[in-house]
Amino acid sequence: MGVPIKVLKLKPEAQLPRYAHVGAYGDLAADLYAAETIVIEPGATVAVSTGVALEFPPTHGALVEDRSGLAMRGVTTLAGVIDPGYRGEVRVVVTNLGEVAISVKPGDRIAQLRIVQRIEADFEEVMELGVAARGAKGFGSTGV
Repeated sequence: MGVPIKVLKLKPEAQLPRYAHVGAYGDLAADLYAAETIVIEPGATVAVSTGVALEFPPTHGALVEDRSGLAMRGVTTLAGVIDPGYRGEVRVVVTNLGEVAISVKPGDRIAQLRIVQRIEADFEEVMELGVAARGAKGFGSTGV
């Protein structure tokens, strides 16, 4: 049985998030659907309505992530953290990095919703960090 997440439809055209493939080798994330018609112009950043609000248990939240098909067309998601205490509409912030406008209509898959377990860390200030093989090498340190 999965994590129970309550979904409130805020618009009649809204669709509940759902997995395209379930079972032992199912999807890692559920699809999120647009609940509005919008054109995302090249270079524009917009918040796309999903028409749903979610209620997570206090132990879980979610990350909103790209769909590979849209990412290949230059549409990428931003600001994709949904905390367990948030009860407002899920809006998907996207930027069109491509050279052509992208049209979105109600029912289009706009992003993916990955459910994550909430882990609260205790941050401790120290005078130095332990030694590791990677050390202070930054992004791209593997040569890729």
